[in-house]
Amino acid sequence: MVMEVVATEDLSPTFKRITFGGKDFDLFQDSEAVDKYVKLLLPRDPASGLTPPFDMDELRKTLPRDELPLRRTYTVHSVDYNAKTLKMDFVIHGADGLAGPWAENAKVGDLLHFSGPGGKFQPEPEADWYLLAGDEAAIPAIGAALDAMPTKAVGHALIEVATEADEWNLTAPEGIEIMWLHRGGEFTPDTTVIEQAVKDLPWREGRVQAFIHGERETMKSLRVYLNDERGVDRADLSLSAYWAYGREEDAFQAEKKLPIGQIYPEAAL
Repeated sequence: MVMEVVATEDLSPTFKRITFGGKDFDLFQDSEAVDKYVKLLLPRDPASGLTPPFDMDELRKTLPRDELPLRRTYTVHSVDYNAKTLKMDFVIHGADGLAGPWAENAKVGDLLHFSGPGGKFQPEPEADWYLLAGDEAAIPAIGAALDAMPTKAVGHALIEVATEADEWNLTAPEGIEIMWLHRGGEFTPDTTVIEQAVKDLPWREGRVQAFIHGERETMKSLRVYLNDERGVDRADLSLSAYWAYGREEDAFQAEKKLPIGQIYPEAAL
């Protein structure tokens, strides 16, 4: 399906929210998952002249493989069926990547080709408490999860960003503590603080439902901590890597099929 940009909003120096609408909105089949995501199709080179909609079968007949549009995965922030619009949030980090530069330059009337949505996570009212954690890439999904929490929910949401200027105005039930963690600059294995912050949390009694997403190696470490050390049931843990330090998106996606890309070791067998 192809959506049209109908509005844009700068959320912080590093995030931009884009509202999409258009005649193809009726093709969007919403899901109950709060971490719903879509697959975007973006030209590798904005100057290529390729414009949505993309017929990939036809393009494969006429273009070399290294000139075909590429897929990128993004979280849907919210869907408004009355207005027939949906909102997505994009990380803006200079000229690197495809989706970020596209979003930074997006204007009303621009078109975007995507498919979906997918997603699985839903807050369960039966949980005794909730633990949400992630870096910038996970903020849209964490925000959507907080919006869907039961009103009497208790727990913690830990979010790592570069500086205070990168914080969002998120809302949550009164019993959910939102903790913004500042690493002081760009993410590196030495500057990240989210893993230690999760480990330093006082552990509550009862059943926890956890929603943890971010950088791949950090996710591996937190999987060990939560599953093996804290005994969190795998069914109560939504944990995945959204990106990998030192990897471009295509390399990161390709490595998902290799042992290095597996969060759960048995998946690599």
